[in-house]
Amino acid sequence: MTEQEAMQRVLQPTSDPAWVLNVDGYDPLRESSIESRFAISNGFLGIRGARAASRGARWVVPARTYVAGLFDVSGTEHATPGLVPAADWLRVRFLAAGEPLLLHPGDVSSHRMTLDLRRGALLSRGSRLKAPELGLHAQTLRLVSLSDRAIGLQLIQLEVESGAIDVTIEASFEGVELGLIADRLDQDLGVWRTAQSGKHLAMASEPSLQIDGRVQPPTTLGKLTWSWSWKCRPGQIVCFQRFVAVVRSDIPDTDPGREARDRLQGALHLGWSGVFAAHEAAWTKRWHHSGVEVDGDAAAQRALRFAIYHLTSAANPADESVSIGARALTGDDYHGHVFWDTEIFLLPFYVLTWPEAARALLMYRFHTLPAARAKAARMGWRGALYAWESAATGAEMTPEEVLGPDRQVIRILCGTQEQHISADIAYAVWQYWHATGDDGFLLEAGAEILLETARFWASRATLEADGRCHIRGVIGPDEYHEHIDDNAYTNVMARWNIRRALDIAAALRERWPACWTALAGRLRLDEAELKLWRSVADTLIDGLQPTTGLFEQFAGYFGLEDIDLAKYAGRTVPMDVVLGRERTQQSQVVKQADVVALLGLLPEEFKGETAAAANFRYYEPRCSHGSSLSPAMHGLVAARMGDTEMALRFFHRTADIDLADTQVATDGGIHIAALGGIWMLTVLGFTGLSLRDDGIDIDPHLPGDWHSLAFRVQWRGRCLKISIDQDRQIAEPTLEAGEPMMFSVRSKRHELRQGAGLQVSTAHP
Repeated sequence: MTEQEAMQRVLQPTSDPAWVLNVDGYDPLRESSIESRFAISNGFLGIRGARAASRGARWVVPARTYVAGLFDVSGTEHATPGLVPAADWLRVRFLAAGEPLLLHPGDVSSHRMTLDLRRGALLSRGSRLKAPELGLHAQTLRLVSLSDRAIGLQLIQLEVESGAIDVTIEASFEGVELGLIADRLDQDLGVWRTAQSGKHLAMASEPSLQIDGRVQPPTTLGKLTWSWSWKCRPGQIVCFQRFVAVVRSDIPDTDPGREARDRLQGALHLGWSGVFAAHEAAWTKRWHHSGVEVDGDAAAQRALRFAIYHLTSAANPADESVSIGARALTGDDYHGHVFWDTEIFLLPFYVLTWPEAARALLMYRFHTLPAARAKAARMGWRGALYAWESAATGAEMTPEEVLGPDRQVIRILCGTQEQHISADIAYAVWQYWHATGDDGFLLEAGAEILLETARFWASRATLEADGRCHIRGVIGPDEYHEHIDDNAYTNVMARWNIRRALDIAAALRERWPACWTALAGRLRLDEAELKLWRSVADTLIDGLQPTTGLFEQFAGYFGLEDIDLAKYAGRTVPMDVVLGRERTQQSQVVKQADVVALLGLLPEEFKGETAAAANFRYYEPRCSHGSSLSPAMHGLVAARMGDTEMALRFFHRTADIDLADTQVATDGGIHIAALGGIWMLTVLGFTGLSLRDDGIDIDPHLPGDWHSLAFRVQWRGRCLKISIDQDRQIAEPTLEAGEPMMFSVRSKRHELRQGAGLQVSTAHP
């Protein structure tokens, strides 16, 4: 196969339309959202899905390139550190007789951009660049390698349709001083540094051009600039390829340029086809472990593949110094900061399909533990209080003020009052250890996180005259209500955090006494303090009303104005804008799942057969879903309760946040936590999957149109595939790797072994 034929093959997207996302033509109102939706990433490098061809000088905007962990501040007073965009290495310009060929918005009726979900590549086809004496048909591909995360690849194939004229192709870097300070700009290498955070970035690149299969040497060379000139003729095939190697260094006064050049040489040795093949193989492996197959609902299948594509794109198991921001590497909303979203909405996917990625994300929290300790101490408490918004160091990055929708300045209290983040991280640590049995992680990092967050809660709670411990002046997940007392979510999660820390202390003493002695000594943790923790956990107010079985969201919540949200159906702005902030705060309107989130994470806290349903039915009508996180959590709980019709509505509502063509909600990046929520709703909700000490249990409630559902999960070194056939009412688990384990359907246990088929009835009694 010739080079030209090989390139033509990879420029064609996956043939199965269920694996691709297309957009035709050009719509300026939706272009920014499309760039987010069509972004490509590998957890280290992220590139927004900007169009490949220039539309003329007034339309040119560099394709934003983001590098995980590349944070800096602007230098202005009280500036918020954020992700700094790197130079756009994809810039290509075409000239005919010295004049640029332009792709105007009115000329793109035949243009199609395709996100190939299976192969993790962005392609464009049907682009035509025209001049009075020349016509070119262009096809492009770009990717950032999932096999070698430092490497990016750009391919362009041009067919000369008409004209015999002098043509020039210029390849360059755009925005070389967009947010970084250039230390070196050589012909093939750029090295930059951040203004204040002490980070360095190197980008090495080498493009090449072939015309009808023959290599064309560059006509001119400059600093990160190459150009080729020749006289074209109809029928000519031009193949352009460019590699880039990107290296980030977090050590001050270092030059990562040599490593970038070395990584580039490795890619050049493989050639573009070798780089593409390794990338494609890496994606095939990830889809094998994390894919979810739905039969009977094409829209749901599409939503799940889109979600899993971006979840896979967001993680980098090789880097423990970074986590996943609220928009991953697809946009700069929230400055790339990390929230509770990562632990609560993303970790379940990684824990059960990609444990190496989950471990790296939790190690980021371990490495930022010193900053969490410092925040707690600064506020007068002990232990570790994690930042509500975290960046490179784990220091608190939440801005103190923002402009509201009415252009009024609003004080932001989340950085000091939204403290449930520490319990959320402890929850994720426990779930990872419980699912993986990774004792090495527990001893190295997990135990210390659990103990230090428990220490925080024990110091944060105050014993009062009623003989109960209270936590006052907080914000729960429902951010419409600030400076509240005894938030049920916060307090119950805090109590759970303390009790799991006590369990870990006991386990360390029994199984790893030397480790316990060393850790307790380093933390100055003695039996008297552990006794205090037990007392706090036993006396902490949780908001449960014994007569009704309802958890009061916070002290005094039931006395607030009860507003019927059904009267505001069809609104296009959040409820706090409709009602005003003051009235909203004095009402029972909830921004997002709060008690419902507690029900989703700790269902065992809701005692009795009707307690869960009673709490869900009370709070669900009062939730305005002012956060993209909320619908998926409600859907998860509804699915577990067997209300599949409601759960499916929440599923599609969540999917529409990023996928609906009628919404322009993703200008600043895709909503990665909502995408994690889609997977949670499906695997933990519709299948009712839960983890036990000896295996996995399911309690399926599939939507009526879903004939079957199949997926893989990992549990303590085992890999198993679970297929649920709703039409035949059976589950077929297959142990593909690992020692025998137990597989249960609604607590009815069956031993599962490799090579032994198993069919289990899922019919409800």
